[in-house]
Amino acid sequence: MRSLSEKIEFPDPEEATSEGLLAFGGDLSHERLVYAYKNGIFPWFDEGSVILWWCPDPRMVLYPEDLKVSKSMRSILKKNVFKVTFNKDFEGVINNCASMRRTGQDDTWITEDMKKAYMKLYELGYAMSVEVWKDESLVGGVYGVDLGDVFCGESMFARESNASKAGFITLVKHLRKKNYKLIDCQVYTDHLASLGAVEIPRNEFLKIIQAVKG
Repeated sequence: MRSLSEKIEFPDPEEATSEGLLAFGGDLSHERLVYAYKNGIFPWFDEGSVILWWCPDPRMVLYPEDLKVSKSMRSILKKNVFKVTFNKDFEGVINNCASMRRTGQDDTWITEDMKKAYMKLYELGYAMSVEVWKDESLVGGVYGVDLGDVFCGESMFARESNASKAGFITLVKHLRKKNYKLIDCQVYTDHLASLGAVEIPRNEFLKIIQAVKG
């Protein structure tokens, strides 16, 4: 694990710890963030902590063609219980993701500085949001970094049962039509596995990212 300087560069991912921690320090400028994501690296840290940069091995990903939709979710989507939009309220989605209380988590990692940084990415066209609405209320959503052929999911929230799942499934179907190579889910969760996500070796993931960079 290495401390970063003002120069926008990162250590070789092979230098990461067994948990995937690669570096610390630096800043959240859009230049550094775009460079990081294009090299398979993402920030994740607590309020008051130094910025921590990660590149875990294995990497949790979802190939769009491998999406799994349960029978109950197919029914919900068919009934149009929710309305799903793209890039209509990025700020609302990230604010809701930050305010959600999650099991085993005392505080949010989506700090005010993180919000500002990803809002900047959105303004520059490097980030995307998915909004899930019910009766004109924002009840779920997903946001992440869009690299063109790869979407890097950052966080999702739900204030109604199945809302975030409906948004995520709609997003994957949308990206599948656009021939995206994969969705980066970062680390394993049972929820993502149930939707078809799998763990792959870091070097395999990085090869895909390198191909996107061109």
